[in-house]
Amino acid sequence: MMNSESKLERFLFEQRENDQIHKSYEEELEFYEMVKNGDVKAIEQYTILYMTNDMSGFGVLSKDPLRNLVYHFIVLAAMLTRFCIEGGMSPETSYSLSDLYIQEADHCHNVKEIQTLHCKMVMDYTVRMQRLHTDKIFSKQIVKCNDFIGKSLHQHITIKELAVQIGMNESYLSKLFIKEMGVSVSEYIRQMKIEAASNMLKYSDYTCSEISQYLAFSSQSHFIKVYKEHTGLTPREYRNKYYRHNWS
Repeated sequence: MMNSESKLERFLFEQRENDQIHKSYEEELEFYEMVKNGDVKAIEQYTILYMTNDMSGFGVLSKDPLRNLVYHFIVLAAMLTRFCIEGGMSPETSYSLSDLYIQEADHCHNVKEIQTLHCKMVMDYTVRMQRLHTDKIFSKQIVKCNDFIGKSLHQHITIKELAVQIGMNESYLSKLFIKEMGVSVSEYIRQMKIEAASNMLKYSDYTCSEISQYLAFSSQSHFIKVYKEHTGLTPREYRNKYYRHNWS
């Protein structure tokens, strides 16, 4: 039996012989950045090329044409989800959108259907990102503030600490945040922690206690209380309803 190294070398040889070369990392990154930035015109050109099959650089994941495209579709959905979250889309919106499209892909019966759905999903994410950039134009200070919050959800974050991080007066930052974000800093932090907790409940096996500790809630009972106030469900109820085993 061939080991993994031998299999890889043989696979690479066959790809070279059949002229099956993957797109470069830079090209792939450029595509996801176009979606992330809401570049609808560029994505329109991409979908035209994709539908005319003028799209080299896709690996072969299955010898069955339909299954091959479905596999690529799932990878695409996962990547779009993460890039769009990075670009400012709500994690719950992005993950849920991905789930819906993957479920729809499961009902595709031929190559044409999955190709059409592929383009529909890419454009859907792109248009949503375009609207996000159009509707939410934040000041540089608030962008920095939100970036710090996003990277520090595992810590106890205070308005004083945020003010120091971005070099602003605490009182002015508090007023500016409410003006641009529509909620107080503390409420926004709670919302972000609840979104993070929802994704952990849905996609990981961490216990409620572990999630509570990771997101720096004062106690597990406080976490449960805040979570139910925001979602209408306890963490256990949310996991029972939305955990990945229940995707179908």
